[in-house]
Amino acid sequence: MVLRKVISKVVFSFGMLFLSIIPIANSSYADFYSYVDEKGVHHYTNIPPTDKRYKLKLRTKKASLKPNGIYTYSKSYEEEILRAAKRHNLDPDLVKAVIKVESNFNSGAISRKGAIGIMQLMPDTADDYNVSNPFNPKENIDGGTKYLKKLMEMFSGDLELALAAYNAGENAVIKYGFRVPPYSETIDYVEKVLMHYKNLKEKN
Repeated sequence: MVLRKVISKVVFSFGMLFLSIIPIANSSYADFYSYVDEKGVHHYTNIPPTDKRYKLKLRTKKASLKPNGIYTYSKSYEEEILRAAKRHNLDPDLVKAVIKVESNFNSGAISRKGAIGIMQLMPDTADDYNVSNPFNPKENIDGGTKYLKKLMEMFSGDLELALAAYNAGENAVIKYGFRVPPYSETIDYVEKVLMHYKNLKEKN
């Protein structure tokens, strides 16, 4: 179920981890509305608001999501994922969900922004986490999992913030007052990873 979630004074819409998610079979527009209140606080939502203070700020074409249960998850890197998850004390299903969204298990993936490999590490991040060859799945998964663990600790175990930081950078999360940045790409990314994480937990 997609619902409105209030995080402090900023409003977003997310598919929540432990709640059912409405299947989306067709592409749809992702509309983003915002307003600034009398205290200078920015408010955001992607649910058509009844509050007339909200104004449409952004309309983007949102990627299609398949209904839960029909996705496939490669087992090619199962051992590497389990090893890295155990080493860095993370749920392997979470690591697998991130990989699904980042590269769909493609160890040779390169993004337009220069992110590399199965967990899409930027070159600086790869260097920071001693990933000498980001195209090596074992190294990339270990480095990406270690980075995700660091983000979980940085944001006090808040999974949504950690995922937002993995996508947009920790500075973006900090800039918006330790909230998910109001970027359509990041909001969509967090929703997708949580959906896949939930899907993987239900499969086990």
